[in-house]
Amino acid sequence: MNEQPTPGKLQQQRQEKLARLHQMGIDPYGGRYEGSKSATEIKAHYVDDQEGQNACAAGRIVLLRDIGKLIFITLRDWSGTIQLGLSKKLLAEQWDFVKLLDLGDLIGASGQLGKTKTGEITIWAEKLNLLSKALLPPPEKYHGLADVDLRYRQRYVDLWANPEVMVRFRKRSDILAGMRRFLSERGFCEVETPMMQSIAGGAAARPFITHHNTLDMDLYLRIAPELFLKRLLVGGMERVFEINRNFRNEGLSTRHNPEFTMMELYQAYADYHVMMEITEDLISTLIGQHCEGTVLPFGDKTIDYSRPWRKARYADLLSEYTGCDIHDLPSVRQKAQQLGVPEANMDDDVVINEVFEETVERHLVNPTFVIDYPAALCPLTRRSKSDPRYAERFELFIGSMELANAYTELNDPSVQEENFRLQLKGQQETMATMDEDFVTALKYGMPPAGGLGIGVDRLIMLLTNATSIRDVILFPLLKNLPAADE
Repeated sequence: MNEQPTPGKLQQQRQEKLARLHQMGIDPYGGRYEGSKSATEIKAHYVDDQEGQNACAAGRIVLLRDIGKLIFITLRDWSGTIQLGLSKKLLAEQWDFVKLLDLGDLIGASGQLGKTKTGEITIWAEKLNLLSKALLPPPEKYHGLADVDLRYRQRYVDLWANPEVMVRFRKRSDILAGMRRFLSERGFCEVETPMMQSIAGGAAARPFITHHNTLDMDLYLRIAPELFLKRLLVGGMERVFEINRNFRNEGLSTRHNPEFTMMELYQAYADYHVMMEITEDLISTLIGQHCEGTVLPFGDKTIDYSRPWRKARYADLLSEYTGCDIHDLPSVRQKAQQLGVPEANMDDDVVINEVFEETVERHLVNPTFVIDYPAALCPLTRRSKSDPRYAERFELFIGSMELANAYTELNDPSVQEENFRLQLKGQQETMATMDEDFVTALKYGMPPAGGLGIGVDRLIMLLTNATSIRDVILFPLLKNLPAADE
């Protein structure tokens, strides 16, 4: 039985090949390479039995079969793969160089197109260029990047070692482009608001804190762009949106990353009903563009996106799944105790929401707009005129996961200021200062408006059947590996 070379031995062999390339006068790290087409495009334009078809491709060697005077290579670019045929007859002057190629090397190849006896479209190379020599061997096809943590740490390998990963991230890019196109067609203007803010506001979350040396002042990485986007409404920008990063100094899970992407929009003279229409239209449009059908898998669930989507009141759902009346606080607290929620020192509305999260959310698999939240949970939201105990707010749940949050925005400066003061009392750690300037902005007059936030990473999860948020973020936050001597 032949003994397999160790990783160290393989690396040494590649270093020796690198030295030989230098001796041959070949630049192992190439340069500009023009004229190449994608593997998918080359195969799509191939015509059977037509002579004189030439092609030029560039990519990474992911399979190499050396049978002496003939070598077959599978070349991968970001569109897919194409086969190269390397014969000593066609590449006589380069054959010594060809024999130094390894799995993982980046090469360019040009030559005539044809088909092998097995029907494989193949470029019979007449000229090869080495574009980058790989000094580390790629992972084995079935045993390499199966380690999930290693895949996230070495995304630069994961992307080409696991083709479905490349497909997912290219799809993410296409979905984001589709979101921007959808909103632009509806008259929304894309804007950018500060990532570093002097006051952490717009949501209830623990912020990351940094320090500006020149101004000698603490700043917060934003937890939400909301208050700046509303300032733009005051300024007369009637339809605005932003797709960008938010930062929350909280836990990590399959649904949470401290750095994540949000799409947030505001429309003057609208309300949360308009936001529901936009949300359903947007996601349905994206599904039509990027998915097959309206019934899609998500992990072990199957989600039916057929329209219209369900709308259900918060209080009704609580009653349906717990048997508790939202206004019967003793029964809600008793339910919280049964669930192990430490409710003794919690405000009533916080207890209600804890019970809701524990009992209701897992049942919301198909798209469900949960509407009319308890007003105390919504300090930035207009209260219902018919019952001020509730706010004109919805959250959209899909796959038992919160995906979107929207309000009829509060534009009364006096009420907003009072809500901020109440919020300060209960959230000293996350919001130590009232945003006086935002209240000032409201005093100049903000139009009635609807506001919407959609978690982009979670939307990508749903549309690509990825059950962990780390699978849709190129470089998710990970714990540091222990030092080698630990």
